[in-house]
Amino acid sequence: MNTKKIVITGGPGTGKSTLINELIKRKYTCLEEISRQVTLDAKKEGIDQLFLTNPLLFSELLLKGRHKQYLEASALDTNLVFFDRGIPDVLAYMDFIGDAYPESFVNICKTCAYDAVFVLKPWKAIYTSDNERYENFDQAQDIHKHLINTYQSFNYKLIDVPFDTVENRTDFILKIVDM
Repeated sequence: MNTKKIVITGGPGTGKSTLINELIKRKYTCLEEISRQVTLDAKKEGIDQLFLTNPLLFSELLLKGRHKQYLEASALDTNLVFFDRGIPDVLAYMDFIGDAYPESFVNICKTCAYDAVFVLKPWKAIYTSDNERYENFDQAQDIHKHLINTYQSFNYKLIDVPFDTVENRTDFILKIVDM
């Protein structure tokens, strides 16, 4: 089966996980964001913010996890899989902090293509910080720009998801992927 792989991306606090949860509620196959788990695993090892302490190691762990998700999605017996962030997000965050990364990061983005990428813009009305989210709203806007640039550098046609209720945003995405 040729499973359609759909990314929902955006800076921190844009409502990605809320949309993924709504899609799950509607019985769609979704692969959730793994950065929180990487962060929690590092905390168990005594590292409070791995991304800030060792961004390359954090990014390597994310890349490995997202690549694994991509391969798992290819093996699923379903028409459609949604991802809470895609592999190129790793590069965008490294660009955001200004750190270099190996060419292998770029190569994996070239070999693991998605069928559609939906982008959620920073939305001040819903933005909140928490224990795993250290960025402020201005940084979230900057990350958004890096995400746009990164995905466009891999020739993705990005689809902006309008500000609206969770239900309407989900309906918007589903209407496009069901075309």
